Amino acid sequence: MSGEVKGEKINIFKIGDMWCFKYFFGDREIFDGLSNYYNRPKYRFELKDENERNKIIAYLKENGFEPVIIADTSDYRVKIDRFKKYAPILRNSIDSTEGEKERVFIMKDLASVEEAIQRGAEKA
Repeated sequence: MSGEVKGEKINIFKIGDMWCFKYFFGDREIFDGLSNYYNRPKYRFELKDENERNKIIAYLKENGFEPVIIADTSDYRVKIDRFKKYAPILRNSIDSTEGEKERVFIMKDLASVEEAIQRGAEKA
C-alpha cells in the first residue's frame, strides 16, 4: 500500500510562462513518472506549456490525485521583510522573488499561507 492519500489536491500554479507544482510523492513509482519535469534546485515540478500541464493532470488523476489549476496566485502570495528569517516559509513556497526591502513568496496551498502569516509574513 502506498502512503498517498487518494483524492488529495495538488495545486498547479501559472508562474510566468510555465505551470508549477510542489508535492512530495511517497510512492517512488509516481515520482518516477514525473521525474523529467522535476527541477531539483527549486524542489518543484515545472511544465513548460498547457500540453505538458494537461498530460500531467491526466497522469495525476489516473493516480488518484485531484489537480487544481491556479492561474491567479494572489490568494497564495505572502511577503516578509528581507532581513527576517524566512527558511520555514521558503520550504512551503512554490516560488519566491527578492525585492530591495522584502521577499515575496507564492505558497503551495492556503494552509501554508496561514502558517507563513503565523511566522511573521503578511498577505502580499
